[in-house]
Amino acid sequence: MNNAKTPWHIWVVGVVSLLWHAGGAMDYIMSKTGNENYLAQMTPEQLAFLESFPAWLTPFWAVAVWGAVLGSLLILLRKKLAAPVFLIAFLAMIVVTIHNLFLADPSAMDMMNAFQLVFTVVIFIVAILMVIYSSTQSQLGRLR
Repeated sequence: MNNAKTPWHIWVVGVVSLLWHAGGAMDYIMSKTGNENYLAQMTPEQLAFLESFPAWLTPFWAVAVWGAVLGSLLILLRKKLAAPVFLIAFLAMIVVTIHNLFLADPSAMDMMNAFQLVFTVVIFIVAILMVIYSSTQSQLGRLR
């Protein structure tokens, strides 16, 4: 049994990751439940894009969002299962991204302002970093 003290960064990364991914979970819940106040912040074009999502995309979006939340919780619990969970969430996110960039209506990209585009890139980078971090911590035996 590994009784080594948990490095401080596990807690910091776990908490920050959970808070970050909770934002994605909130977006998912508000979008899927049709929360009027939340959706009122979107332009008509953004709403049309959201409503155009095919049914097959929803499970991938759900796995990407909830997998990342679960991965964050697993980091806090110091479970090595965090690494494959983050990887699966990242792969699901790739499917959603491929749909949004290449399979959806091409005008979808026209409605993204500079902030939204940068934020999308940041989401992708964070997802990759969480896969790398959780895998590394698992390999180092810090996640059991």
